[in-house]
Formats: sequence, structure tokens, C-alpha cells
Amino acid sequence: MAKGKKGGLKAALSSQQARLKKKKKKQEAKEAAQIAEQKTKSKSKGKSKVTTRSPTIPFKPTDLILLVGEGNFSFARALVVDPPSTLEHLPAENVWATAYDSEEECYTKYPDAMDIVKTIRQKGVQVIFSVDGTKLEKCAALRGKTFDRIVWNFPHVGKGITDQDRNILSNQILLLGFFTSCSKFLCPGPVPVMHVKKKKKSPEDDEDESKQDDNEEEDLMGSSDTIRPRGTVLVTLRNVSPYTLWDLPKLAKDPPPAKSSDTPEPRRYVQLRSFAFQRSVWKGYEHRMTKGERAHGQGTTGIGGEDRTWEFYLRPRDREPR
Repeated sequence: MAKGKKGGLKAALSSQQARLKKKKKKQEAKEAAQIAEQKTKSKSKGKSKVTTRSPTIPFKPTDLILLVGEGNFSFARALVVDPPSTLEHLPAENVWATAYDSEEECYTKYPDAMDIVKTIRQKGVQVIFSVDGTKLEKCAALRGKTFDRIVWNFPHVGKGITDQDRNILSNQILLLGFFTSCSKFLCPGPVPVMHVKKKKKSPEDDEDESKQDDNEEEDLMGSSDTIRPRGTVLVTLRNVSPYTLWDLPKLAKDPPPAKSSDTPEPRRYVQLRSFAFQRSVWKGYEHRMTKGERAHGQGTTGIGGEDRTWEFYLRPRDREPR
């Protein structure tokens, strides 16, 4: 990375961080007011209504899926060993699972990974080690391949940076590199269309029009059932500080411009949707930290938030010819 570009990128992202911190304070005040209002409503009703929502499954049995930064490969196992009912006929050969670590490093960091890798390889999953999610084009096995879904669950640089601003910046650069790199591996096609299924509102829902239901959306499709839409990128993070300060949607939709003529402009995406990532749907999936198993307990970062997935597709005029 050229020095001028790196400096300009850091300046742009630092400015963005300052803006987000102000936004965060306003949001916290707003959330506190909303919580107080909800408590008042709950008391006035005498009881709160419990609703059950169907989880969002962002894959189809015909999808070609690339998993990036797999850690111990338990998500790949969940996809092919005991998947949700809608994915029972997903061929294991359609799943490519990659890890940043070498095979030896992976098994050292995640003791259960060896058995998991053995299981999914026997099923037919393509398992590849030493793959940098920001430089996918350097992986010989991926050259010439395109995918319907490229997935990175809980990306993190894993450098143990204690300074929050530097930590945020490092992870933003990681995400920008990922979006630029994976644009070369997305299936071409028409933009995906979300078919929205409206549900009948109960009287309680009518009273609270601000309530959001992630699962009123049906699967994404092309312009017709026979046309395959262009590929999408899915990134899952904790929807709480400090991860919200990474400003994932803005990084995807409006990244800082390149500051050097010898480097390509970053890819720009359109957000298709975001939805709650329900770990219980993916049987046997266990999120593991980038640095591997901790000797004493677990970290508390992200406590109090939800897991959330954002899905993007490449802006039509940004489609890179192959």
C-alpha cells in the first residue's frame, strides 16, 4: 500500500470514527428513552407479548458458498452435517471453507478443528488453509471460481490492539480489503430482488409501529425464478460497541477513495438486507476468537448486543469484468 494512500485512508477513517462516536452518544440517549417508554407500555398492559420469529436462512440448496476466516470450521460443519431443513439437499461439494491459518496452526489454536475438518472433507467440502480474506485472488484453488454467497462470520484482525481507535481502524482496513478482494469472486447476474411477504398485524403491533420484524422478507431471487441473481457478500458482527463503530454498512456502500493512481478504487456495494444471526439454527456452530482458545475464561467484548448479518451485492457499474 502506497504511503499516501495509507495516510489518506487513515485520515478518512479517523474522521469517520469521530462522527460515529457523536452518533453513538445520541443513539444511547435515544435507546435509553425507548427502553423507558417500553417499560411504561409494558406496565400499562399488565403483561408483555412474546412473539416467535422464524430465523432467516440466507442460503439456497443450489448455492455455491465460500466461507472465509472459518476458525475451527464449525460453521461449515453446521451447513453440511446437520443443516436447517431448507438446506437438507445442499451438496457438500458446493461449500468451500477457508481459514487464514495454516493447517498446523489451525489445529494448534483450535483443538477440535482436526476432527471437524476430517468430517467435512469426507462429506465433500473443499477445505483450504492459509487463505487471506483480503487477498483471495492469491489462492490458486480459487482462481476462476465464482460464488453465490461469500460469507465471513465475525471477522477480526486478532492483533490484541488495546487502543480502541487503532483497533477500529485495523478492522475497518481488514473489511475494506475483503470487500475489494471478494468482488472478483461473485457470480454475475441481475441484481437480487427481495420479495416481501406482509403479515397481518395484531392490535399490539398496530400500537407499536416502530417494531421491526426481520422475517417478513422471503428469499432473494432474480427477476424471475429461472434467472440466477448476482452473488452476495454476508458479514456477521455483534451489533454493539465497539463493532458498531466499524460502521460496516458505510464501509461497504461508500468506502474512502483510493489515494494512489496505482491502486484500484475500492468496490462499492448495495445493502440488500440485515437480519438477526441466530446461532441456535446452526447446530454445533461455535464462534471462536481469532487468537485461538483463551487460557483463562472468555473476553467480555460485545456483551449485551445481538449477532447480526449484513448482506450486500456489488453495485452494477462496479462489476469487475473477468
